[in-house]
Amino acid sequence: MGLDVWLLLGAGIVIAAVIAVRVAHWSGLPSLLIFLGFGLLIGESGFGLQFDNPELAQQMGMIALAVILAEGGLTTTWSHVRGAIPTALVLATVGVGVSIAAVAVPVHLLLGVDWRSALLLGAILASTDAAAVFSVLRRLPLPPRLAGILEAESGLNDAPTVIAVMLLSAGTSPSLGGALFEVVFELVVGAGVGLAVGPLGVYALRRIALPVSGLYPIAVLALAFVAYAGAVLLHASGFLAVYLAALVMGNSRMPHRAASRGFAEGVAWLAQIGLFVMLGLLASPSEIPASVIPGLIAGLILVAVARPLSIVVCSLLARLVRIDRLGWREQAFLSWAGLRGAVPIVLATIPWAATSIDDATAKFMFNEVFVIVVVYTLVQGPTLPFVAKTLGLSTPDEARDLEVESAPLEELNADLLQVRVPPTSKLQGVEIFELRLPADAQVTLIVREGRSFVPSDSTRIRVDDQLLVVTTAACRETVEQRIRAISRRGKLAGWFGERGT
Repeated sequence: MGLDVWLLLGAGIVIAAVIAVRVAHWSGLPSLLIFLGFGLLIGESGFGLQFDNPELAQQMGMIALAVILAEGGLTTTWSHVRGAIPTALVLATVGVGVSIAAVAVPVHLLLGVDWRSALLLGAILASTDAAAVFSVLRRLPLPPRLAGILEAESGLNDAPTVIAVMLLSAGTSPSLGGALFEVVFELVVGAGVGLAVGPLGVYALRRIALPVSGLYPIAVLALAFVAYAGAVLLHASGFLAVYLAALVMGNSRMPHRAASRGFAEGVAWLAQIGLFVMLGLLASPSEIPASVIPGLIAGLILVAVARPLSIVVCSLLARLVRIDRLGWREQAFLSWAGLRGAVPIVLATIPWAATSIDDATAKFMFNEVFVIVVVYTLVQGPTLPFVAKTLGLSTPDEARDLEVESAPLEELNADLLQVRVPPTSKLQGVEIFELRLPADAQVTLIVREGRSFVPSDSTRIRVDDQLLVVTTAACRETVEQRIRAISRRGKLAGWFGERGT
């Protein structure tokens, strides 16, 4: 086929995928399954397009995951995840190790898989998928601490799992001490690179006046890849470097930050579409049926045993060292919310591309992982809102970011918050002046029954109202805590000791 035909085909797939995102959002069906379906449709068992290059798939997959992690870092609000970082680090390190072992032992005993392959399968499945978690968090209102743990964990646990899969796929098996040293080295150096590139990038962007505003988002994404490539060249974790560099830049006052975030979000969606379609192309539908039963068993072990066990162990550890205290409801939700997506499928291409592992074994493992991701994403993703509501963790009254590309807001160092008042909220009946927001914050608009108006101090808040609150960045956290406190306990929340944290 000529270049024009490829361009037309690629553009058609992207347009269809964009429409599919809307369908997925409306139906609750995870969009990644639709994208994988596109790949299967145009692949060898559909339109006949051949793609069987695991080495190229691995390289392209790693780049796409780096883009997704960069977008995740840029759009993560540091104040939301700051308190969750210690717990997320435990989940991303100790939790990964527990998950690998908890998958490997039953798979070895029940399915008769050799120890190396069982450990490799456990490592491939150990990482939660950043794209899947980020997309769920954007439409599922959760308590800030719980959302922060999920968000930070998904951004941090790719790095140790990639290292584990690389070590297990290598031709030689390192000693336990050597493996631990390599893991620590890659994580420490990767973190150092990311934390160096991020502040330096912000410093440069503040002082270099680019002639076109559209160059700033490109520069931000390029800086994120400087961190990724620099860490890889130092034999360190590029994933950790790109996530931390983007996290620093996304939470710094740099020019056109909102535009940079929007650009990164669009590029990340394009990377997700291309990644899932490519992985769908790489799969062979005729070979998948043989992997269904083993895949379902391994997936059940992951969801019912490994993930809950890793959460319980990490929760006990966090409590022992006094960094966090997770209740049983939060542990239950974290266990069910360990979504797998593109990351395990991309990681499954690493042993397939390695020369030290039998090609048939690696291909069978890839098909197993493919089955696990499709089936259990279909089961877990749409049920998360129901699980959160059943456990009493859904909080629709939480203040949410509303991204606005507006130069005055940036110049005023201000943020715009959107708050919807649910039926259970005690914001109902409270007058605007009774909110007692800081002097640097103001309820500027109320949207009620499709009509918007500017409220007065005596305007009473009603159920289903949407409040737009303008606040300076310095007092934003105080504003969110105050609104949450009143929503929980009413206008006398302070008297009851409720601080909205």
